[in-house]
Amino acid sequence: MKTDLPTWASELKLRYESNASSQFILHGNVRDRYAILPAAGTAADLEFGDLSCFLKRSLLPAFDVIITYDLGNGIRVEKGGEAVAMSPALDTRQEWPKAPRPAIEALTRFFRYAANLARLGQESLRIACLIQGAEMVAPAAYPNTDVNALATLIREWSSDDLLTGHPLATFLITESLAELHPMLASNARAASVKVPLPEADQLLHAINKLAYQNPDALKAFEGQHSALAGQLVGSAIASVESLVKIRQHKREPLAPADIGKQRKELVERDSGDLISFIDSKRTLDDLHGQEPLKKWLRQDLTLWRSGDIRSLPMGYLICGPVGTGKTYMVECLAGEAGVPVVKLKNFRDKWVGSTEANLERIFRLISALGRCFVFIDEADQSLGRRDSRADDGGLSGRIYSLFAQEMSNTANRGKVVWVLATSRPDLVEVDLKRPGRVDVKLPIFPTTTPAESFSLLAALAKRLDLLLAPELLTRFESQIPLLLTPGAAEVLAMKIYRLTRADNMPLDAAFARCLEVYQPPVALETIEFQMNLAIAESTDLSFIPELLRPRKSSGSTAIQRT
Repeated sequence: MKTDLPTWASELKLRYESNASSQFILHGNVRDRYAILPAAGTAADLEFGDLSCFLKRSLLPAFDVIITYDLGNGIRVEKGGEAVAMSPALDTRQEWPKAPRPAIEALTRFFRYAANLARLGQESLRIACLIQGAEMVAPAAYPNTDVNALATLIREWSSDDLLTGHPLATFLITESLAELHPMLASNARAASVKVPLPEADQLLHAINKLAYQNPDALKAFEGQHSALAGQLVGSAIASVESLVKIRQHKREPLAPADIGKQRKELVERDSGDLISFIDSKRTLDDLHGQEPLKKWLRQDLTLWRSGDIRSLPMGYLICGPVGTGKTYMVECLAGEAGVPVVKLKNFRDKWVGSTEANLERIFRLISALGRCFVFIDEADQSLGRRDSRADDGGLSGRIYSLFAQEMSNTANRGKVVWVLATSRPDLVEVDLKRPGRVDVKLPIFPTTTPAESFSLLAALAKRLDLLLAPELLTRFESQIPLLLTPGAAEVLAMKIYRLTRADNMPLDAAFARCLEVYQPPVALETIEFQMNLAIAESTDLSFIPELLRPRKSSGSTAIQRT
């Protein structure tokens, strides 16, 4: 067995060997496990280690000195201790400093000492330095004089002529660029290298090794490791390893039927509870009415399944009054599509840089999942603003910028489809709902005729084992409310049910009584205002019910009974 370097590692190697960069900011999936090269032979010979181990053994074996630094352990010489001991810059007779600024100053002195010796014709030491948890060494939050000073020194490692002319490679390892000091994160002389979640081939190497070590846990997948790797895409190798070892210890083999559920649990756990999956058994057949919308969505899904993505939208905006079932529609779409539907949870945090870091993690997971829908409810509140408020420190603007960049990434067409839902589309930034980010805007409306209202009410009553006879529509047509949303209709159906059970009232009488005392749960002015917003946003006139189409030109909000 021979494993190739991951793409990100190959690019890093190319940039160093070509003298394009000597400092690298590794961010993203930096806490995972990695296949260590060279690895030849069987799965039993393959080794996995953390990122530092991977770098040292796969990319840095030719270096004479390898030094690591982190807040907990301070400076450690992993290789080349004798060469370091000969340097007065790092006196081995004294305890090396652990605090960030003096530690970075000591490392800088050592690098300069080695570079000066080489200039004088002495042996040129190839030196690599790994800064673990760089966001804690040089944080973006609350920088002070010491933090700014050490950030300046680290930046100079990539720009000082003395150091760049010497074989020195430095690595800043952080989960999130947003949490790293901006002087370092935006350093044009450093190469920012995003470490993604493992692809299927990397997961396959891990599964082969795990199957060798834990045969009972994976015995149901013998000869099917490639398929299993494909099903687990989006999971970290460390998480898969943990799952398999637990199953091996408990003597509970994984079954093919378990994988879908386990994958969701692994991805949700890796996200830090920032996302969840919508697991729905509904289809668009369960969505009452909305036939033009369902037809459009089914056509898009057909094109997607056939691989014809040229006309596939980058995103949808579902808009309509409160209670019209926007989230329910997404659940139906999830079941119909048969692909993962990721729902973003609360990613905002009070700490500086944490919100941006959360979004980076979310986008990294989404990218690794392959084909998926990404659902953002209450999009008018979640997506930020181009112009930040004075009291949020610019956070809203940074959120807006991150979403705008991710949603317009054309490389995601056919892979990631964004689904935004809101009753106030006017509050979503225009740039975020333009074509290229949101190509199709789907309005959902309340009922516009007594027949539509009765049909919706009858469908919801049927779930409560109440069968509303069709003749009730004729008898009570003038009393049946218009602008009935699924939410309001469900409340009305529950009242009918309550009267038939609690008061033993006949169904017809209970129906009549509830119509007499019906009060809409949302003010009609609010419903009509939000309907007008949805009409104005609609991508296609066919999405708008016939009785509502004049609103677009006249601005009228009244619905006349016929």
